[in-house]
Amino acid sequence: MKKLLLLLVLLALPVVSVAQDKVLKMSTTTSTESSGLLEVLLPEFKKDTGIDVKVVAKGTGAAIRDGVDGNVDVIFVHDPAREEKFVADGFGTKRYYVMYNDFLIIGPAADPAGAKGGDATQAMKKIALSEAVFVSRGDDSGTHAKEQELWKAAGLPLKEEDAVFKAKDKEVKFKAVHPEQMKAYMSIGQGMGKTLTFAEEKQGYTITDRGTYVQYKYGRPEGLQLEAISEGDKALFNPYGVIPVNPEKHPHVRFDLADTFAKWLVSERGQKVIGDFKLLDKQLFFPDAK
Repeated sequence: MKKLLLLLVLLALPVVSVAQDKVLKMSTTTSTESSGLLEVLLPEFKKDTGIDVKVVAKGTGAAIRDGVDGNVDVIFVHDPAREEKFVADGFGTKRYYVMYNDFLIIGPAADPAGAKGGDATQAMKKIALSEAVFVSRGDDSGTHAKEQELWKAAGLPLKEEDAVFKAKDKEVKFKAVHPEQMKAYMSIGQGMGKTLTFAEEKQGYTITDRGTYVQYKYGRPEGLQLEAISEGDKALFNPYGVIPVNPEKHPHVRFDLADTFAKWLVSERGQKVIGDFKLLDKQLFFPDAK
């Protein structure tokens, strides 16, 4: 009987090992999850490769730090400047262009700042000079980085502050800027979905990626009343990239799985899944493999 039990245990061991070998750890921006893209993308990837993806969704800055620390095998984010630095510093092997959409500046239909129309920089300037509420993610994400880029472009005096974003049990410290004279600037340290909900509660303005905005406005029974104030400006372009973590920096990472995932995303198959992902016939992301 004991021999039979031992044999059964030994037979089970390879199965456990194989299952563990097929799990990829990925840190990604909240927009890929909140938009619903990963719910479609990852099952198709598993169907083709047998690989499970364990997802940690957070702001791009925190996702990149996961890669720097070797906590994940691959990152899938949207801040090209920081992505390129991640690769240049040797933490990533290669940045693959995957897809793009755009950011929108959104706010209440009444538009108390009179910001609708014109380019994104002018819209942000009008909001800053008004007494309207502006809700910032304040989480060092790609969206937060775009917000700060637009504040700088607006040419207003800026206030730099030491900011802290609490990600689970870890505090992330970074520098953040916003217009000095803003009376109703609210930095909440939350992901995109919670920021949209909070901005609606406060009847304020915010910046969002289009994918999450469309999902929250049209993909839920409760909807979202905030409207587009500025869109279509080239300054609001929002590209996404995927980067396997470099095994030379972190030998324990599963580079084989990360490389498979990155190459699948930019393959004809992966690009088709991304391009076919729509909500009420609205395209949320556009394939961009180069």
